[in-house]
Amino acid sequence: MKISKKYYIILLAISVTVFTSCELDGGESLNGASTNSISDDLSRGELPSAVAGVLSAMRTRLDNQVDVQSIFGREYYYFTSSDPRFEGDVVAGNLDNNTFYTTSPYLSRYAVIKDINLTLQGLENTTDIFSDEEVAGIKGVLNTLKAHELLMVSNNQYTNGMRIDTSDPDNLGPFVTYEDALIAISDLLSTAAIDLVNAGGSFAFDLTTGYSGFNTPSDFLKFNKGLNARVESYRGNYTSVLSLLDDSFMEMNGDFYDGVYHTFSLSGADTPNPLYLALNQTSNVRVSHSSFVDDALPLDSRVDKVVLRNDPIEATGLVGEYDVFIYQSNVDMVPIMRNEELVLLYAEANMVSNPSEAVMAINAIRNEAGLGSYSGALTPQALEDEILFQRRYSLFGEGHRWVDMRRFDRLDELPNDRTTDSVPIAVPIPANENQQ
Repeated sequence: MKISKKYYIILLAISVTVFTSCELDGGESLNGASTNSISDDLSRGELPSAVAGVLSAMRTRLDNQVDVQSIFGREYYYFTSSDPRFEGDVVAGNLDNNTFYTTSPYLSRYAVIKDINLTLQGLENTTDIFSDEEVAGIKGVLNTLKAHELLMVSNNQYTNGMRIDTSDPDNLGPFVTYEDALIAISDLLSTAAIDLVNAGGSFAFDLTTGYSGFNTPSDFLKFNKGLNARVESYRGNYTSVLSLLDDSFMEMNGDFYDGVYHTFSLSGADTPNPLYLALNQTSNVRVSHSSFVDDALPLDSRVDKVVLRNDPIEATGLVGEYDVFIYQSNVDMVPIMRNEELVLLYAEANMVSNPSEAVMAINAIRNEAGLGSYSGALTPQALEDEILFQRRYSLFGEGHRWVDMRRFDRLDELPNDRTTDSVPIAVPIPANENQQ
């Protein structure tokens, strides 16, 4: 099986661009490293550029993926005069396998994976001197990030399948099922965790400010464990979820916004936050689905993620009264994983085996949002309903709702405002992704 020549050239071009021209955290120049020099012989001097290039590339087309998933999850609509396919194809669930909302997230995630593979290859070929601890740290971080990107692909492709092994562009691995993809991602995270344990007290490179609190091997390991808890929750392996959360950065009474983030800036060749839009625009607008406000409980502070527009806006029969305002400037960070998600995963993992513990976590979420404690039934179904409701408001616009409703087989509960609309179960495999 091979990615088509056209797609491979695009992936290579994206990788070259990332390695040779990117900036992070205030505009520090990352020019200098090339894909050939990195893969042939990674030097100590090239390592910071290679890692920064990966972190930068992880943001590419992030808005496309979040927008599409949020529309599928009926969290918000995206009205843009430049491309009516957001309120056409995407809301209708009539998806083209050869257009931007299919190909851009797919290619961008695999481009990051390619960058990681090139860096790991260069580490294998290096003639520079790295200690065993430094090597373990490099592998632990890069394979954790690779697992994250693979999970992003699997969230879109679902039962359509995906490739895990892309290390040899001339001999790509086969498409695997969703279940096998999650197993492979979990295994990769477990291998990375072992490396992080053996990585000593510091890394041989810097991470961005989005990883503040996670910039040592022991702290980054907590992110790795949290990410694996997400994967295992998708697999329904709740015993593993609880074990992983014990070793993660979850803090029941901690700051729910503590976590790992993508960073943005207006410096040099860096990029602003693509998910930020000013309020009350008329030609480029993200508006919440009406049910987000209609279904909210009184006094829920999380409703402030949307703001009432001066005037409603309409596009092809879809109406929006509230602007999405999760990000209030074009340099706000975008979460990769937050403490609030981990607390909700803890509630989910306990909802059958230990309902009272699940309620304790639910109440931490509710009370932080200004709501009273949970007073419903302790049955698995009632707790599932409550946890999905809390995830809806806590993680609004962060790319979870569609995945959550799908994994609990509840996509048919998502609203369709036009008779022609439907919620798809997966994004098509790109047309030019040749399969044998």
